[in-house]
Amino acid sequence: MIETVDLTKVFRTDEVETTALNQVSMKIDQGEFVAIMGPSGCGKSTLLNILGLLDSPSGGQLIFDGQDVSKFSEKQRTGLRKEYLGFVFQSFNLIDELNVFENIELPLLYQKIPGAKRKQMVEEVMGKMNIVHRKKHFPQQLSGGQQQRVAICRAVVANPKLILADEPTGNLDSSNGAEVMDLLGQLNQDGTSIVMVTHSPTDAARAQRIIQLFDGQIVTENK
Repeated sequence: MIETVDLTKVFRTDEVETTALNQVSMKIDQGEFVAIMGPSGCGKSTLLNILGLLDSPSGGQLIFDGQDVSKFSEKQRTGLRKEYLGFVFQSFNLIDELNVFENIELPLLYQKIPGAKRKQMVEEVMGKMNIVHRKKHFPQQLSGGQQQRVAICRAVVANPKLILADEPTGNLDSSNGAEVMDLLGQLNQDGTSIVMVTHSPTDAARAQRIIQLFDGQIVTENK
């Protein structure tokens, strides 16, 4: 489904050159749940941003469904993100001025899906995630666990092939964190591929494979 070949990312300023990723090669199959671990500054978030087509590599290849997309323009990357990807962030990234229904609906508006179809898709995913009773609430009226539940609904409402999760339980207590991991596990069982960056060994243990990064390189892979 997705593959990197000698993926490299270098950040440059006038005085400093920093190699965030150094020839990273990995493959993620359809339906896999992969956790990426490593110390702060090892390149985890950089790798996730490139996999999510939010940034471009300095070298190497990023292959999506057999197509090298590493040199795609921003417009091309945006099109692929809409079609293939859902994102779950540590900080939820919900829009305070929109209620639960409207936050979840947002990706469907970008895809210009008709109103009746949007309503059906949003209500279906809210039902699966048991958040229907909160649909008219605003983010500040929800607990952290409820906000992350809404964020997951938004990530999956358009049926993406791949969910990218960046520390999805990082701002949650253990009970809410376990609930979020249960939701991600269920989505994976239903066929959605998941790549998750985490510092938590407990969360990583839910994945089928753990990739350890250190200084921008893969040092181990465990199944």
